[in-house]
Amino acid sequence: MTPRLNFLGLLPALILLCGIAAAEEGSALLPPIPPPAKGEECVEPTDVMRRDHMRFLMHQRDDTMHQGIRGAKHSLVGCIDCHAQTDAQGVVIAVNAKGQFCESCHSFAGVRMDCFGCHSAVPAADPVSMALPERITSPALAAVRLASPGVD
Repeated sequence: MTPRLNFLGLLPALILLCGIAAAEEGSALLPPIPPPAKGEECVEPTDVMRRDHMRFLMHQRDDTMHQGIRGAKHSLVGCIDCHAQTDAQGVVIAVNAKGQFCESCHSFAGVRMDCFGCHSAVPAADPVSMALPERITSPALAAVRLASPGVD
C-alpha cells in the first residue's frame, strides 16, 4: 500500500480524535448551554447526561406509567425545576424557549423535542399546582388532568 493511501485511511480517525479533544465545555463544537438555575451539580455527570438523558427519561416514564413511581432521580419535573431560567423581571422562561437549556442542545443537534407537547416547560409554582390543567400544555390532555389529579 502506498503512503498516500495509508494517510487517507488514517484521516477519518484523526478528524474524529481532534473532534473529541475539542469537544470540551465552551468549545465551538458544543452549543451554548445556560447553567442550571438551581443546585450545584446534576443528578449525573455532564458527559453522562449529554449521552444518556433520553434513556433516563424514557426509563422514568415507564416506571411512572406502569408502576406509579413519581419524583425519582431522573424525573422530567426535576429537570425542569432545576434548569428553568428567569428573565430580568423574575418570570420563568420555558426550557424549550429559544436559547434555553433543552432547546439549545436539541436545536444544535437537530433533534425534535416532543416532551412539551404534554408536559410543562416551566416549574410548577407549588406542589398543588401540579394537579392544575395549565401544567399540561395540550388542551386534550388538560381534560385528562382534571379527571386524574396528580398526572404529570
